[in-house]
Amino acid sequence: MVLEEGALAPDFTLTDESGNGVTLSQINEPVVLIFYPADWSPVCSDELSVFSAARRLFDDRGARLLGISVDGMWCHQAFRSQRNLSFPLLADFEPKGAVAQSYGVYRNEDGISERALFVLDRTRHVSWKEISPLGENPGADGALRAVEALS
Repeated sequence: MVLEEGALAPDFTLTDESGNGVTLSQINEPVVLIFYPADWSPVCSDELSVFSAARRLFDDRGARLLGISVDGMWCHQAFRSQRNLSFPLLADFEPKGAVAQSYGVYRNEDGISERALFVLDRTRHVSWKEISPLGENPGADGALRAVEALS
């Protein structure tokens, strides 16, 4: 079951593309979690490029962007570099999809996550969420409006 608005988001520590651990509970600002199926897929590439282009808008509102997929650190490193992405990509790699499962967005039949956005407030509560079809880029507008509503 997908994590509902108002729920306390599960804490996690995942490795970013540089090998650094990122722990959700150590972030003291709103967070946009961008769950996406896979590096290198056309729709994921477009979606993450949109968020990268909008990063300054999120920064100006005090929110942090974090991309999450089941791909490993090395894949994230190459993908982030090739796509010139400006925010961390976290590896929900081992155990595969454990964080996506805790948010209710892991697709067991495919071994990937749903295309899902969660906006968390400073206390790690879900203030907004959106699940999109795998082949559809949801853009950044909804998440940006949700972040603005936190101000």
